Amino acid sequence: MLVVVAHPDDETFGMGGTLALYSRLGVEIHLICATRGEVGEIDPEKMEGFNSIGELREHELRCAADILKLRKVHFLNYRDSGMAGSEENKHPNAFINAPIGDVAKQIVIHIREIKPEVVLTFDSIGGYMHPDHIAAHKATVVAFELAGDISYKTKKLDPFKPSKLYFHTFPRRFLKLIVGFMPLFGKNPKQFGKNKDINLSAVTLVDFPIHAKINYRQCAVQRDQASACHASQGGDRKSGYIVTWIMRMFSSAETYMRGYPKFTGRKIETDLFEGL
Repeated sequence: MLVVVAHPDDETFGMGGTLALYSRLGVEIHLICATRGEVGEIDPEKMEGFNSIGELREHELRCAADILKLRKVHFLNYRDSGMAGSEENKHPNAFINAPIGDVAKQIVIHIREIKPEVVLTFDSIGGYMHPDHIAAHKATVVAFELAGDISYKTKKLDPFKPSKLYFHTFPRRFLKLIVGFMPLFGKNPKQFGKNKDINLSAVTLVDFPIHAKINYRQCAVQRDQASACHASQGGDRKSGYIVTWIMRMFSSAETYMRGYPKFTGRKIETDLFEGL
């Protein structure tokens, strides 16, 4: 399995349960991370021992990767672009400024070297419309097609096209309920998050079909431990025992839309390797 994300923590907060489950089942999982998450505010005490935010967040990613039992982490060495409209967008090495063909070529090389059966990445709006997530989606889709194209040359690597491509997404019903109630508590759903730069209302307007649902309840503790590695992003926050138990019983699942092959069935898949 090959997973393509944009920042440290994307692998855990979005797909960590899935990765924990499949690594436990013996699947070799490789992770491509486009940036080191250099943008954002970090509590000063969490920076102790690190020279930069990127260095800290890489350390957190490697911690999570060890817990999730990932085979290897591959960095593309771009810079975190920040949210849409921020000054960070203008940085010359920002991920969103990289030509999609250049990014796709690097992913193609990894695909041809690793030869994954399944590839995972973000949906087309990057989950919550983060520019880097969207860039990762676009580059992965292009790379997925090019990897099997005999006319597309990369070193001396043979063409190889994975069997399946999935986009991590989530059902909108519960989110719509939250967005509807937020104004009652004085919260603006168009200005969500620590920096008020996430528009949850806009996210609810774009829905995607769910083709696969992966229950990771048996690996929920492992997923939580990986999440705790990302302390700079709030992953170390602890919920009460009862709350944690309820979340594991009713929310220990991650959902995906299948990008390839085209989904024509009616039954939601419970295994990303189904049919292989």
